[in-house]
Amino acid sequence: METTTAKTKPAWVDAIKPYQVPDHKKSIWQLINSLVPYLLIWVLMYYSLRVNYLITLALAFLNALFMMRLFIIQHDCGHNSFFKSTKLNDLLGGVLGIISMTPYHHWRRTHAKHHATAGDLDFRGIGDIYTMTVDEYAALPWHRKLTYRIYRNPLVKFVVGPTLLFIVLHRFLLSKDADKRERRSVLYTNIALAVIFAGLSLWIGWRETLLVWLPIMVFGSSIGVFLFYVQHQFEDTYWRWHEEWDYTEAALRGASFFKMNKVAQWFSGNIGFHHVHHLSPKIPNYNLERAHYENEIFHQVETITFFTSFKTIFLHLWDEQTHKLISWTEYARMQRQRAATPA
Repeated sequence: METTTAKTKPAWVDAIKPYQVPDHKKSIWQLINSLVPYLLIWVLMYYSLRVNYLITLALAFLNALFMMRLFIIQHDCGHNSFFKSTKLNDLLGGVLGIISMTPYHHWRRTHAKHHATAGDLDFRGIGDIYTMTVDEYAALPWHRKLTYRIYRNPLVKFVVGPTLLFIVLHRFLLSKDADKRERRSVLYTNIALAVIFAGLSLWIGWRETLLVWLPIMVFGSSIGVFLFYVQHQFEDTYWRWHEEWDYTEAALRGASFFKMNKVAQWFSGNIGFHHVHHLSPKIPNYNLERAHYENEIFHQVETITFFTSFKTIFLHLWDEQTHKLISWTEYARMQRQRAATPA
């Protein structure tokens, strides 16, 4: 596979340029067909409270999918790829950040770091789910091993963790080196949320507001984190120490092609073409599919389906010897073999 160097421009740089130009008509239509249904379903959820809460929960799941689609638009704004204007991208991204409870400018910087360091063992835990190597985990005392196992538990990774991240942790500025714009982003997002929640509570009641809003956030954050997780944490993913790390390799081998049906692809904003996105974040989400199928360079990447994605849930440690992500069972077997081998 072609390696990116400072002296040689990779062939893909010119190949993807046509897909990097935003189409304002497509962008505006995507915003309309995502935001309007989200607001309408929110209203339907409120009225469904008078009938049966199971209906409310079903609508919450549907609305979580629309929220995820809105987050993808916010995500494109963060990459300055949804509109040609940076100011317009930042304005829309900030507004959508209120819906996703994500301070836009603060999130944008950490996400940019994720793109710049994905698959780099020297920069783990920046905008992604932290992953230890086999040797690092083996050297830990028992209580830290337990902490890591709890952290990697599916219930924590996909339900408890995402919910706490979006509802609680995003309310605070956790980066010590954050600039003024990031600080204001956290502050203004929190103020906007407080005003909206206070207004809704006075209008329809705090209990009703909570019963509608909370399940949307739980479902939406869980689904979103799961999609993000499985597209980086598959068995043959790419991890290297910084001195060996390569941007092109990390994009094409460390990000998968999550092949979905058309409905799931629509709601997820084409994020399944994650390898294309990591190679060029400047491509708007609605151009990712075309970029994938029209360029052979993207056809040899790891392909994940809905059913095979669940295997990734049980992979937790990076084995530097085999260059694979392994499960707890495989780790235990490896340790038994090491113990049985004479020094």
